[in-house]
Amino acid sequence: MNDETHSGRQQALEAAVETIRNGVFVETLARRVAMPTESQNPQAQQPLRAYLVDEIQPTLMALGFECQVYDNPMAGQPPLLIGVRHEGGELPTLLTYGHGDVTNGQENEWRAGTHPWDLSLHGDQLFGRGTADNKGQHTINLLGLEAAIKARSGKLGYNLKVLFEMSEEVGSKGLEDFCRMQAETLQADLFLASDGPRLNAKTPTIFLGSRGVCQFRLRCTTDNGARHSGNWGGVITNPAIRLQHALSTLVSPTGKLLPDFLKAPAPTGITAQMMQGLPVGGHEGDPELNALWGEAHLSPGERLFGSNTLEVIALGAGNIDKPVGAIPNSAEAVCHLRLVPGTDWSNLVANLERHFSDLDFKDIEILYEGGYNATRLDPAHPWVHFVQSSMEASLGQPVSVLPNLGGTIPNHCFADVLSLPTVWMPHSYPSCKQHAPDEHLLMSVAQQGLACAAGVFWDLGEHWPH
Repeated sequence: MNDETHSGRQQALEAAVETIRNGVFVETLARRVAMPTESQNPQAQQPLRAYLVDEIQPTLMALGFECQVYDNPMAGQPPLLIGVRHEGGELPTLLTYGHGDVTNGQENEWRAGTHPWDLSLHGDQLFGRGTADNKGQHTINLLGLEAAIKARSGKLGYNLKVLFEMSEEVGSKGLEDFCRMQAETLQADLFLASDGPRLNAKTPTIFLGSRGVCQFRLRCTTDNGARHSGNWGGVITNPAIRLQHALSTLVSPTGKLLPDFLKAPAPTGITAQMMQGLPVGGHEGDPELNALWGEAHLSPGERLFGSNTLEVIALGAGNIDKPVGAIPNSAEAVCHLRLVPGTDWSNLVANLERHFSDLDFKDIEILYEGGYNATRLDPAHPWVHFVQSSMEASLGQPVSVLPNLGGTIPNHCFADVLSLPTVWMPHSYPSCKQHAPDEHLLMSVAQQGLACAAGVFWDLGEHWPH
């Protein structure tokens, strides 16, 4: 790297980080957090559209993008936005992504002095709904991009496209169809975006895909109505007991999957080697790990990033807060199957139906509610080394590479539908409390993220990876 190039790169990094010191980052994010873009709220259609039209579109246009807001191909769902910054037909193209919707605010459950729609700084923690997921993360990237554009005197040396959606928190409804419909407009060579957490607060991280997820309900209903547990107990079916026993045929008391069709292929090769050494937990705010949970013979990294799990995320029968002395009419469990590549997820319902029928649980109804396929870029792809090396040059410290995120993001839309090499550069950490009260972003992580974003956007103009 010659002196002029080094000087320009350093200028971009310093300008990006300066947005924290001069208040631009907090001011920008505060404005975005103040917009209650709850995609789970049917009354939030106006702020969901306004976030794209009044907030993101003007920001992108100021950076040289041509923007268009599109109706969602799924009726009744929020719109999407594509921004295109075109510098030349012969130049390569990067696609990036963000989502402006958030989960429900849960206003009454936040700690004193914080509020979901009012950004507040307490020590290193910047509180507000969307700070970690995803408004803070795409704000970091856009400010890093702005710094790189200015340091390059307005010319990046490549084309850039941006896709924003407003329904990620409800399953990215319509996004897959939209990507198929707009495949030509979204055509690119590489994909880079930010969502999810890094490995921990102290470890800069990239990941190359995500575990998939299938959400489904198991329901047992008798059609007896609620019946007095003394007058009818012992002679009619209790659906809660039936459901509990049905669940016990899927997962053991220690979280181990039981039917073969739910299990993941064992991690192998370089992917397994990467997972084996990954530290999981052990930092302030992290939950206590259970060494005997799940596939206990695997390392924590292999269990979190390379295994399938079945999680019951909601379970109900009767009224737990105000119980009455009655056998309930029905019982339900909402389940997540978190899965890795190689899992036969498309036949999940058929396999569950066969499984329950064979075990005489024919009264268990299965209601599939949607899901994503698992994705994982080859760790040997040059795009992986490029982003990792760029971040390490910006931060002066090692960057960990995860084969995939433990959680699920709509990466299949970019990896499978658009056939792009995908790398994610997260600016959050596992204990950020996303989806919960007290969601926050660490300012120390944001500062690193601004430097990393500016560095990657700069470096792409110097040497496009092949």
